Amino acid sequence: MLVFYEERLALLSVPKTGSTAYQSALKDRADIVVSGPTELKHANMRRFDRFYQTMFKKLFDTEMEVMAVVRDPIDWLGSWYRYRTRQELNNHPHSTQGLDFEAFVVAHMQKSPPACADVGRQSEFLMPRSNGAGVSHVFKYENQGTILDFLRNRLNCDIQLPQENVSPKLKLELSKDTDQQFRSLFAAEFALHQSAE
Repeated sequence: MLVFYEERLALLSVPKTGSTAYQSALKDRADIVVSGPTELKHANMRRFDRFYQTMFKKLFDTEMEVMAVVRDPIDWLGSWYRYRTRQELNNHPHSTQGLDFEAFVVAHMQKSPPACADVGRQSEFLMPRSNGAGVSHVFKYENQGTILDFLRNRLNCDIQLPQENVSPKLKLELSKDTDQQFRSLFAAEFALHQSAE
């Protein structure tokens, strides 16, 4: 997570949406950089609002606008799947070793997914508290030019985005039935992505 105090902007780090690259590119420009532990780096909207936004309100009588990046839901799951095939995760509950993408998505759709497929939902990550304002700006991951233009204009700086945390390249194929079932069960995820800039 990055906070730019003068510009009144916070960039949430939605997992698997390029947040590590943005942290690398903007860490020297940000006023607050939260790079760990994972629970703080990837603070969701509710956690940001409860702790960080409350602090800004109480100490400075101001609020941050919040921006986030979301990914096409199938592409997002594909990134999680590929990331969890890494050899260093072998024999770990999060490892997807031995699973094809279809089995991973089917596991993710279970009411209580196994650890390897329990990655949450982007819509839940961005869900505001009942009395919170929510995310001000939501961008599509594939619209990197739009994201960079917004940040360059808002922060008045040039941004060179490095490639970071790149997952291995693997085939990501779903049967028609699984694809349809996923799109039906996770309609809110597709609606969120569709509504993003």
